[in-house]
Amino acid sequence: MMLQIPQVLTKAEVAECRAILDAGPWVDGNLTSGFQAARAKANEQLPQDSEAAQRVGAVILRALEANPLFVSAALPQIILPPMFNRYGEGMGFKDHVDNAIRRDPFSGRRLRTDLSATLFLAEPEDYDGGELVVNDLYGVHRVKLEAGDMILYPSSSLHHVTPVTRGARTASFFWIQSLIRDDARRTMLLEMDVAIQRLAQRAEPDDEAILSLTSVYHNLLRQWAEV
Repeated sequence: MMLQIPQVLTKAEVAECRAILDAGPWVDGNLTSGFQAARAKANEQLPQDSEAAQRVGAVILRALEANPLFVSAALPQIILPPMFNRYGEGMGFKDHVDNAIRRDPFSGRRLRTDLSATLFLAEPEDYDGGELVVNDLYGVHRVKLEAGDMILYPSSSLHHVTPVTRGARTASFFWIQSLIRDDARRTMLLEMDVAIQRLAQRAEPDDEAILSLTSVYHNLLRQWAEV
C-alpha cells in the first residue's frame, strides 16, 4: 500500500515548524549513516536530540494521532521519533531500502519498520528535483507533494530522492511499527474501514450491513494484530 495523506499539517503549522527548523543546527546527514547509506546519500539532517527536532517532532506526532486516515491506514503500534532532512542543490539519495529494524535513540528499544513516511515541509515550487521515487509491485511512483502533505509506503520498497537542482527540499521522515505486520492485510483493513465510513454516511447507525461489516473488521483486527 502506498497512500498520500493530505494536510497532515496546516499551512500555519508548516510555517511554524519551518521557522524552528530553519534556525536549527543542521549537520552532514552521513554522520548518522551506515557504510552503505553513506555511499548513496548526500543531504543535511538535524540531530535527533536537538531542541528543534524534538519541538517539531512533537507537533507532527500530535497531528498524526488526530488524523483518522493515518490511523486507519497505518494502524500504528509505535511511531519512531520524526527525523528531518534537507537537500540543497546537487544533493540527493540513491536507491536504497530502509533498515528492517531500527533503534529508538531515546528509549533504546529496537523496533520493526513496517511503514516509511515522508512529510513534505517545502512547497514544490520552491525547489526543482527532489522527488521521492518509490518502486513497488505496481510500478514506479514519483512523489512531490504540497507542504504539509505526507506519503506513506511499505519500508521494504526500493526508493530514492532525485538530486535537487534549485532551491532546497526540507522534509520530515520516520518509520512506523504497525499492529498489522503484513501489508496486504493492512490494505484490506483500510479498504474495509473506508467502506464502513461511506456506508455510515448514507445509512442509519443501526443499519444491519454496517454492523455486520464492522464486526468482520474488528474480528480480523483481533486475529491479525500483534500486540
